Amino acid sequence: MRAEARKRSEYRHFHPITTRWMDNDAYGHVNNVVYYSWFDTAVNQFLILNGVLDIERSPVIGLVIETQCNYFASVAFPERVVAGVRVTKLGTSSVRYEVGIFREDEETAAAQGHFVHVYVDRATRRPTPLPEPMRKLLETIEVTQP
Repeated sequence: MRAEARKRSEYRHFHPITTRWMDNDAYGHVNNVVYYSWFDTAVNQFLILNGVLDIERSPVIGLVIETQCNYFASVAFPERVVAGVRVTKLGTSSVRYEVGIFREDEETAAAQGHFVHVYVDRATRRPTPLPEPMRKLLETIEVTQP
């Protein structure tokens, strides 16, 4: 079953992204692997700017265990894009982030996908409960699924 493109209003946090010349592939559009980089950037920027992740020192870190993306429309340099972020599942030690990529000022996603982080102890790499400040922040962008 093919996913339907989501609207901007379905996301809770937004991060502008500047496309780069090197993002385009031989076919003249942003290569599919770049979208995964944008997903990572949007989520980690949200966590870092809100003070719940220090990529060098946080005792708890997120490891990606699942990722997926659907593409609906081409994006190409030099277009501006915005990544919309939301949380659709907040577990004890895992989070499902969903990200929509929107061209310029369009209301419908050009691409959208998700990834799941399992949060682990930095030293042991064993799953650990989300720190309370992180959980509270993620609750601000959580949406319920129908």
